[in-house]
Amino acid sequence: MKRGIESSVLSLVTLGLVAFGLVMVYSATSASAALANGDPAYYLKRQGVYAFIGLVLMVVLSRVDFRALRALAPALVVASIGLLLAVLVLGQATNGARRWISFGPAAFQPSELAKLALALWAASYLARRHAPRTLKELWRPVGMMTVIFCGLILVEPDLGTAIAIVAMLAAMLLVSGTPGRTLAGGLGIAATLGLFAVWLEPYRRARVFSFLNPWQDAQGAGFQTVQAMIGLGSGGIFGVGLGQSVQKANYLPEAHTDMIFAIIGEELGLVGATAVMAAYCAFAYAGLRIALTCKDPFGKRLAAGLTALVCGQAAINLAAVMGLAPLTGIPLPFVSYGGSSLVVGLASVGILLNIAANVGRKSASVPDRSRRDGGARPARARDRGGAARPRSTSDVRRVAGSRRSAARP
Repeated sequence: MKRGIESSVLSLVTLGLVAFGLVMVYSATSASAALANGDPAYYLKRQGVYAFIGLVLMVVLSRVDFRALRALAPALVVASIGLLLAVLVLGQATNGARRWISFGPAAFQPSELAKLALALWAASYLARRHAPRTLKELWRPVGMMTVIFCGLILVEPDLGTAIAIVAMLAAMLLVSGTPGRTLAGGLGIAATLGLFAVWLEPYRRARVFSFLNPWQDAQGAGFQTVQAMIGLGSGGIFGVGLGQSVQKANYLPEAHTDMIFAIIGEELGLVGATAVMAAYCAFAYAGLRIALTCKDPFGKRLAAGLTALVCGQAAINLAAVMGLAPLTGIPLPFVSYGGSSLVVGLASVGILLNIAANVGRKSASVPDRSRRDGGARPARARDRGGAARPRSTSDVRRVAGSRRSAARP
């Protein structure tokens, strides 16, 4: 079956954002890299290597049947938990956080793999079970697994990734048919736990208070938010020109990672910023269309989760840069500098493309809960009496004739 418009939109948007991200990473880092080590393209080269690895992985996963990934879900979950524990001991401390495990010149962020592993596991579990209808059903095992992953990630600390995971699982539960009241209750509990995590960590409290009024401490806790607003406001309608940003010259911290959207707004103006947001809206449309048209229960939930993961992170990042939400450290997918995020994001797109390619290959399927392996059986329409409807014309005539004969006195 030929891929539809959704696959084309997904591919073009992803490739466009990756290429655009390479340009903006070079623009945001060329001056600082030249001063630091004499190579203006230092960050561009590293990001280019990660982009190449991610694109290869995207192509491979787009050709591998997504159903085969169900068998890998338990192993990936165990490996992710092990890596999240290992990073707390072996991780390299950067800015007070332990989020990366170094392998020579490269560094890997286990929380990125954890997102994908949890998406695969949740999609596999929800495809084999009825959707949780009470908080008790929601707690075991989806809620329990969420607490384990988010708890380990919060210890790093990384609140933004924990929020992204909760948003991803909420989308999967919604697609699975979890009642709104149950889902709202679960999200309320998660929000309460999140507030406790914010209150117990001084730097998180400072971020929340600075978000409420960043100009009150413009040289302290609100410095990054204020500088991002200045960058966005300086761009005007059409921007100051590509490569002409002033904020990237040591005024805006993390200009090439979390705050790269502020550089985009400054250099390309409202037009460029709007185009980036439109690209993520197109990604969301294509991904959700793939999820809604997929007949396989595992694929439907996985597509919804991966789409929510990418677009949820984009929404969190954009809101933080524009001062609409507290800073959380979430990068802008496909655009911000960062190898782990880029590779895992492109792998997710590869899975989405494979789901889209297999949407109409098989007839509709429903969970077969009588099977021990939780497989799926073809869905067959039934009449009011509960009998399966015949499929051929001769069968229809035969059944109709037998019914007329039975009705005669």
